[in-house]
Formats: sequence, structure tokens, C-alpha cells
Amino acid sequence: MRRAAAGRREASSGVRDCRQELRGTVVCLYYPAQMAVNHVVWIKSAAEVPPNRVREHLEALRRLKDEIPDMSSLSVGENFTDRAQGRTHGLVEELPDRAALASYIAHARQ
Repeated sequence: MRRAAAGRREASSGVRDCRQELRGTVVCLYYPAQMAVNHVVWIKSAAEVPPNRVREHLEALRRLKDEIPDMSSLSVGENFTDRAQGRTHGLVEELPDRAALASYIAHARQ
């Protein structure tokens, strides 16, 4: 088994950080240069909005996966916790990097 040297190495693919730990063991952590972005959106519908309109809105949000090519994953659903400060629904999407998030935000403003 090959041993890693302690120290920090940067490469275009990320950062490898190795350091000497207890009893001489070297621990290496790898930080990718580009990390995925998880974007979370909470939604609160006004009380007067009928349930069928809320369902239509959620279905339109689910279609974003087909409209935004860089989106890795998308989840849309009803809130089931008491920690969302009255927000009733949410969506979580995964994008490959910050540039894709900027593209998504530009699409959302159209």
C-alpha cells in the first residue's frame, strides 16, 4: 500500500488536502473544483387559492426538469413539517454548478 504525503495539492479537478493525524496516519480529503448546487425553494399559497390551482402550479414546477437541460434532479412536494414557517410546499433541485444555477434563475425570471 502506498502512503500519501501530508500537504495540500491543487489541481484543475479539485483540491486534495492530506494531513498527519493521530498515530502517524495520513488522512486525505478531496474537494472537487466544481460541486453540485442544491437549490431549495419554499412556497406558500394564499388561503384563497383553490386546491386545483395549487396542483396545476406544482405540476408546472415538475415540468421544469424537461425545460432546463442542466438540472440533475428535481423534487416537488407538500411540506409535512412544522418548521417551514407556514410554507405549504417546496422544491429541491440539483444543478451541476453555480453557472447552471445562474442559468436556472434567468429562466425563472422569464
